[in-house]
Amino acid sequence: MLRSFKSAWLSNPKNDLLSGVVVALALIPEAIAFSIIAGVDPKVGLYASFCICVVTAITGARAGMISAATGAMALLMVTLVKDYGLEYLLAASLLTGVLQIAIGQLKLGNLMRFVSKSIVTGFVNALAILIFMAQLPELTNVTWHVYALTAGGLGVIYLFPYLPKIGKLLPSPLVCILIITALSLSLGLDVRTVGDMGDLPDSLPVFLWPDVPLTMETFRIILPYSLALAMVGILESLMTATIVDDLTDTDSDRNKECKGQGIANIIAALMGGMAGCAMIGQSIINIKSGGRTRLSTFSAGVFLLIMVVFLDSWLKMIPMAALVAVMMMVAIGTFSWRSLVELKDHSLSTNIIMISTVVAVVFTHNLAIGVITGVILASVFYTNNSRTIMRITDDVIKEGKHTTHRVHGQVFFASSDQFVQLFNYDDPAELISIDLTDAHFWDITAVAALDKVVLKYRKKGAEVEIIGMNEASSTIIGKFAVYDKPEKRLKMVEGH
Repeated sequence: MLRSFKSAWLSNPKNDLLSGVVVALALIPEAIAFSIIAGVDPKVGLYASFCICVVTAITGARAGMISAATGAMALLMVTLVKDYGLEYLLAASLLTGVLQIAIGQLKLGNLMRFVSKSIVTGFVNALAILIFMAQLPELTNVTWHVYALTAGGLGVIYLFPYLPKIGKLLPSPLVCILIITALSLSLGLDVRTVGDMGDLPDSLPVFLWPDVPLTMETFRIILPYSLALAMVGILESLMTATIVDDLTDTDSDRNKECKGQGIANIIAALMGGMAGCAMIGQSIINIKSGGRTRLSTFSAGVFLLIMVVFLDSWLKMIPMAALVAVMMMVAIGTFSWRSLVELKDHSLSTNIIMISTVVAVVFTHNLAIGVITGVILASVFYTNNSRTIMRITDDVIKEGKHTTHRVHGQVFFASSDQFVQLFNYDDPAELISIDLTDAHFWDITAVAALDKVVLKYRKKGAEVEIIGMNEASSTIIGKFAVYDKPEKRLKMVEGH
């Protein structure tokens, strides 16, 4: 157990602590911005980011992943805050956590296996574009000093690692923030700083039970918002976990992550914070800065709280240009440039799924809508392709007045029409055997197709027998077929 603790927490302490500082600095402006989007005080987002970071470090499944207040979640809160106020938001955030724990307990995180690689690529590319677009307001209608500081910051980020000896000692994003801040202060440049983003909290978070009536009316109000927050939060967190899994060549438990995110949102709500989820931008900053274990996530949350409460006078001096440079590095590093080259090699359906996911996310600013769009398109293409992949064939054996049709293949909703069309219903033999030894029936649509075939032959005066069913096919056919149940057929006719 001690060895497991050391591996999960203390196997990479220097890099984890340094990356924690960088992530904490990158979290501050975003947490403030997301609070403003949701229509609440900046401390609601900052307290949430601290709580969620610290708690998911302990309860989550994906070491090194950063979770905090996010823009996608904030967008879902706007109407609730506007119509009912902060207390209802805290109650909705608490219920969000409960629902996410239930999702994890029911093992619904396993549904992520239905998200194809093309959707993940589209998700990543869309997020990179959104991260880049989010920096543009900081580069609009500003003096040339801001452009110079941003360009200088990018230069430090990409060139510092090549310096001999010291290049590997410190994460380059942290060096960028320190150098750009020192340069801005020494030259007395009049540029936008973290202090201009909004007021920082001056006290530690305290336990705060939502001041709402515990009635069914309250539950009715917050449930739709909580359901949306829970689903978006889980979707973003599991997508981000998949990306971090790939970056670190490790695996994580999706259902445990769902429960960990839920516990974190409950505690955040009880400490006066809004619900949040995993952040791909900050997670990539953490990974690229050397963070690998749970200590990096934990330290990011702790450093965030220390900075905003105890070091706020220093924190306010950091130019936004330095943080813009860091986030641009994230956008450039997040985008899958290889996916552009692979467009010519991948199938048309794969490219359509990836591009549609990107377009849906960028235009709606909602990652969940993009992923759902991709999943729907992937399902449609799969269903269409499966008609050729899972072909239904028929070997016809004629022996006098007896004809045997030996069916091969998978019969389900996408291939049921093909199954019906296999047979020639004109001038049939007196006895027809349909041999299903090499076939499998998957759903009620397939069973309905079998009913149709049998009844068509019977109308022509043929006697039909079904043979060779495997156990699963026999079960579903026995339960739902009507060709051998006259009373069920009669009820169906009467029902129409």
